[in-house]
Amino acid sequence: MGENMARAFASFAEGDAIDYSVRAQSRDTYEIDVTGCRYAQFYKELGEPELGFLLVCGLDFPFAEGFGPDMKLTRTQTIMQGASHCDFRYRRQKDR
Repeated sequence: MGENMARAFASFAEGDAIDYSVRAQSRDTYEIDVTGCRYAQFYKELGEPELGFLLVCGLDFPFAEGFGPDMKLTRTQTIMQGASHCDFRYRRQKDR
């Protein structure tokens, strides 16, 4: 899982769209902090961060589901909503 997620986030980061650091990566987990987000910057400059949250951040959970029904994403904050960083925590649920 970690390798696939790493490739996916690398593609999102192309063109300096996001800055992120990997906190943990294993077969069953992938944890990153997004520390810079040009998407959030764009929507804030438009004066529409709520729209940006719906259109950009709202896709994060369906994206995780695309890696399988046992994939769970936990994210407690986003830059789009004013936090200092986005905390993405992907975990494969083993009890399924």
